Amino acid sequence: MNTFIRTAIFSAVCLGSNAHAQSSVMLYGVLDDGLNFTSNAGGHRGYAMVSGDTAETSFGLKGAEDLGGGLSAIFTLESGVNQNSGQLNEGGRLFGRQAFVGLSSATAGTLTLGRQYDATIDTWSPFTAAGNSIGDLAAHPFDNDNADYDFRLGNAIKYASPTFYGFQVEGVYGFSNTTNFSENRAYSAGLTYSAGPLALAAAYMRLNGSGTTTAGAVTSDSVFESPKQQNIDAGVKWTFSENANVALAYSHVDVSSPTANGYAPNIGTQAWASWKFDNIEINGQYYLTPALSLTGAYTFTHGRLESEAGSDSPNWHQVALMLNYSISKRTSVYLQGAWQHTNAKTGTDLDGAQIIGSSGISSSGNQFVARVAMSQKF
Repeated sequence: MNTFIRTAIFSAVCLGSNAHAQSSVMLYGVLDDGLNFTSNAGGHRGYAMVSGDTAETSFGLKGAEDLGGGLSAIFTLESGVNQNSGQLNEGGRLFGRQAFVGLSSATAGTLTLGRQYDATIDTWSPFTAAGNSIGDLAAHPFDNDNADYDFRLGNAIKYASPTFYGFQVEGVYGFSNTTNFSENRAYSAGLTYSAGPLALAAAYMRLNGSGTTTAGAVTSDSVFESPKQQNIDAGVKWTFSENANVALAYSHVDVSSPTANGYAPNIGTQAWASWKFDNIEINGQYYLTPALSLTGAYTFTHGRLESEAGSDSPNWHQVALMLNYSISKRTSVYLQGAWQHTNAKTGTDLDGAQIIGSSGISSSGNQFVARVAMSQKF
């Protein structure tokens, strides 16, 4: 039997199975690539082609099978890719962005198992410019609150309720998968409310031992290595019309006894007691025409960095802008710019301004990044 006949039979079987079970599988993704200019990276200007910004370059498969009675079996497999090198992101994981299976019901909610986003990303991050529109250049310093999707939870079970009178709740628990139940576990919860032009969100996340072990909920892609971290988030958004909206997002991050920062290799030799960050962001989007939009965001971050050698209370100011033109429903070109200033004085890499997506840490407290790029969804 030749290859053509085998392929035809296989396709017919698949089509027949899909028709009988009313199942579907969809291939989807986004390609985002462009040129970045950095004003100061280690004392030098930086020019780089960067893959993924407004959204990570990625592809995925998602499917659903109707089991009857309003119940469906669902799955998602999603990979992040650097399209300039061809390498996988998320530490080289094949399905590092998401990989889960579960059940979904319109009346009972959705239960999923696998590698997935925590509740703060699902419920609160869309109220930020990093998680909703601008992407990397609007991320808060060190992406300390994970609004820019730096890490996911492994070994996670997630439940999301149906929407009830505008309210929806979500809870996620990531198992340590070790004999020490709490060694590297994580849990989070989120609540959203939507009524007309108003949307609200509140979320909480707790990490135990993130980045400190090779197994567990958060491993090599964690931003901080720490025995304990907690995030408290809140957001409000008002949509004036289909052409304009404004949002306010707040997050409080408390990292206990940190030993590493994924964005700052040199954190000094002192023993750190805690890093605390309070981020306040206001952002808005306006459509000048149906195809042309302008998005802007300003974030003020106050830090409290405590160590055996003393303490520092730095501030960060960051402004990000984006002009996006949609050539079609799937393809757009955009121009971005971001500026960050910090007054940190710890004598470590924490002192240099560093916009996510830049060519590196600035040798001073100031940094500017510009980007021109193209994005296509499929």
